[in-house]
Amino acid sequence: MSRLAVVCGGSRGIGKAVSRLLSERGCRLAVVSRNEDAARATVATLHGSDHVALSCDISKEQEVQKTFEIIQRTCGNISYLVNAAGINRDSLLLRTKPEDMVALLHTNLLGCMLTCRAALRSMLQTKEAAIVNIGSVVGLKGNAGQCVYSASKAGLEGFTRSLAKEVASRNIRVNLLAPGFIHTDMTAGLREKDGAHSIPLGRFGTPEEAAQAVLFLLESPYITGQVLVVDGGLQLAM
Repeated sequence: MSRLAVVCGGSRGIGKAVSRLLSERGCRLAVVSRNEDAARATVATLHGSDHVALSCDISKEQEVQKTFEIIQRTCGNISYLVNAAGINRDSLLLRTKPEDMVALLHTNLLGCMLTCRAALRSMLQTKEAAIVNIGSVVGLKGNAGQCVYSASKAGLEGFTRSLAKEVASRNIRVNLLAPGFIHTDMTAGLREKDGAHSIPLGRFGTPEEAAQAVLFLLESPYITGQVLVVDGGLQLAM
């Protein structure tokens, strides 16, 4: 039977590109999104037909538990988990509302913890499994106007490295992808010609290019606890 891959945030941006690439590789997909219609629309574009679309707010523990129970019951054991769901509310710290801080941390950090915990119960039944969490280059370097967002993504690095140590003995690998400027909804308000001058490669990346890096981490059997930066060299100039 083909591998089952769960992609949280799989209906847009990097997550959508990952879903498409994994379906091309013969995986069965569980595409998870807050918007079930968007998840279904993504599933309709995938290679093959043995895929499912599910609605879930990953910041809510009960929804996560219910969603992964459904996946386990209807699809089987999970081989791959990609955590691509995330939100961004840029603001200087003095202007950031407490409720926005909570929303960012709950979705970007706690949500990832909840989905990993839920998936591990299934992954322990397999002989080999892999998790890729999507962070950000600003989680490594920081950025003015993104204090809380940067903190949520920086937390993912510590979480990823620690979880990698916890589950390595069960042949479950956990890695972090740290993208820079990628053409997604989050960067839609940015003009590439204004931001690309700070990128050594001179352009924003595509979701498909980030997805290729995710695939590399999922399929590399001797890599765990690592951070792979995909930013066109941006961090060299930060």
